[in-house]
Amino acid sequence: MNATSIAGLSLRDLEYAVAVARERHFGRAAESCSVSQAALSEQIRKLEALLGVVLFERTKRRVEVTPRGAPLLRQAELLLADARRLAEAARRSAEPLTGELRLGAIATLAPYYLPALIRGGRTRFPRLALRIKEALTDELLEALRGGELDAALVALPVADAGLVSEALFFEPFLLACPVDHPLATAPVPAMRDLPRSDLLLMEEGHCLRDQALSLCDVRRLDPHTRYASSLEMLRHMIAAGEGYSVLPLMAARDRLSLSSLVTYRDLDDPEAGRTIGLIWRATETRAHDLRTIAAYLRESAAEALGVSGPQ
Repeated sequence: MNATSIAGLSLRDLEYAVAVARERHFGRAAESCSVSQAALSEQIRKLEALLGVVLFERTKRRVEVTPRGAPLLRQAELLLADARRLAEAARRSAEPLTGELRLGAIATLAPYYLPALIRGGRTRFPRLALRIKEALTDELLEALRGGELDAALVALPVADAGLVSEALFFEPFLLACPVDHPLATAPVPAMRDLPRSDLLLMEEGHCLRDQALSLCDVRRLDPHTRYASSLEMLRHMIAAGEGYSVLPLMAARDRLSLSSLVTYRDLDDPEAGRTIGLIWRATETRAHDLRTIAAYLRESAAEALGVSGPQ
């Protein structure tokens, strides 16, 4: 495409094309863009002519992205994300701590920490609208790098030179075991001395699994090790007498539904826990706002949740 033809390329046309790629349907794409299907189709045709590339293969039943169109549409998504950030940065520079904040959180933290955070956040930052995404660490990092999230709450450290992190608080782990398990009444040993035979773990992809393995010094898993897809599933497996595990403090607090079946005990190990931090892109224009929010999160964790500051 020559320099003259670039003048005919508009962000709106790119938005239409990305919508069609997402919906795989011209009608739904037009609806999502609040435009008529005829107008959207016409602009897509003009965009294809301008680029000299057929972006979509049209059939009666479905719309497919062409092999040549796929990398161009991915680039269009990045351009649109940059344009949104530019517009948002200009607005935020005039009025800090306002607008939308897309915040991610790991699945083993979000249900137990975010409800209180959101309630308190409305009072502290009344003009800031939180949009929450709960996912595994790797999914959050990918969304953060791709501009789908502004910041994320994860367990530190995170090895990525393109991201900035601020430690918020240290969350201890508790030993969780069936009430009739030997560990329920025996002196609690250090994590590295716990028996491996009936240790229950989270499924692969959960950072809590890796933390438990590291603290327990497990180098090779028993082929009979059992796994849970969520903390609630893990808790119910413990209640059913399947074995024991470690749970973050916030997940263990105020869980009365299984209190007659599960015993929670402190661990004799100061390193048995995780440091929760807030991370964001090093290029984020709202870094000052995010540091202000990090200070609030650190304060709210220490006061409302009864955990210590970062160590």
